Amino acid sequence: MSARRAVSALAAALVLAGCAAGTSAGPAASRTHSGAPAAPAPSPSAGRAAPHGTLLVADFGGDTVTFVDPDPGQDRHTLGSVEVGTAPYGLVVDGEGLAWVATAEGVAVVDTAKRTRLARIPYRTRTGPVTTGEYRGGGMGIALAPDGRHVYVGVHVPGRDGVLEIVDTATREVTGTVPVGRRPFDVDVSPDGTEVYVTGHDSFDVTAVDPATRGTRRFEVAPYGTEGGLGSWLKPHHAVVRPADGKLLLPFEGERLVVLDPRTGRSTVEPMTADTHQHGATLAPDGTLLVVGTGPILSEDRGPSLTIRTPGGAERVVPLDGPHEDVAVSDDGRTAYVTEGFTRDGYGNGITVVDLTGAKRPFEVVAGARPLGIAVL
Repeated sequence: MSARRAVSALAAALVLAGCAAGTSAGPAASRTHSGAPAAPAPSPSAGRAAPHGTLLVADFGGDTVTFVDPDPGQDRHTLGSVEVGTAPYGLVVDGEGLAWVATAEGVAVVDTAKRTRLARIPYRTRTGPVTTGEYRGGGMGIALAPDGRHVYVGVHVPGRDGVLEIVDTATREVTGTVPVGRRPFDVDVSPDGTEVYVTGHDSFDVTAVDPATRGTRRFEVAPYGTEGGLGSWLKPHHAVVRPADGKLLLPFEGERLVVLDPRTGRSTVEPMTADTHQHGATLAPDGTLLVVGTGPILSEDRGPSLTIRTPGGAERVVPLDGPHEDVAVSDDGRTAYVTEGFTRDGYGNGITVVDLTGAKRPFEVVAGARPLGIAVL
């Protein structure tokens, strides 16, 4: 506890925001299977629908989304790319096969069957010059309403609090904006669609937004405290909503899982075992929680990993090769796909495929340029 607070205070002296010092807005050396930069993805094949189980990733190191076949028997895994806008971060796919992608320039709409961009919806919020890298302004977390009528995107505004922008999926226009916490890493929606939850990374909080009234409630989520402020490592990143009871699950450092009840604002803390800095999270169909461990922030911490946590709290930790960022799971709940993009330096240009049954060893496939957000088609 004291050691983590000490490193948090040190980080505060080194950086003004984010997860780490030494991160620039420009490109950095990247990790691939061969050790060389990943080759550009082939041009999109318009009119060819993606096979079921194809992956779609947001190329944070470029301006595209890339379609990926994760089948280990294929010689070529990248199926094509579509230009969406600078530094795409998160994405979500609706029931009609349209992907909604949060970029630095606006929300791009992609027809995943035809592999074409249909629109790019500009933000109402001014975020400054369009840039790249960890601290760039623009869309970050993004989520879809259960009825598919709205998309919610967390917009980062450098130097001040973020904004939740509400997009009407029929008109493809922004219909509302709501102030939220700083650097909205993640956006989630309640099972009944009546609330939207925005995880404010740099403000140690979750903002609950009523999309009908635009009313908000703020919950501090800081199991280590808020020492270090903007430079702290020990801040919330991603959350998932547990369908059974509507509670939010927020992992911290492979040590603590905050369970937040948005109805009461009360939270409890459960132990975790990976002992590593954590980012992306998702739930498998059976309620298994998957959490991405990015790597150590202290010398005694463990390396990158994927935590597989049953609804009862039992955990299995799968080591990963190098930093990873986000995770998606197959429809049958047997396979996890973990992006190597990472928001800091040390990223890769691929996806690690993890057999959640433990019967097969993890393997990697090439996938775009610094892939962050991911969805299964």
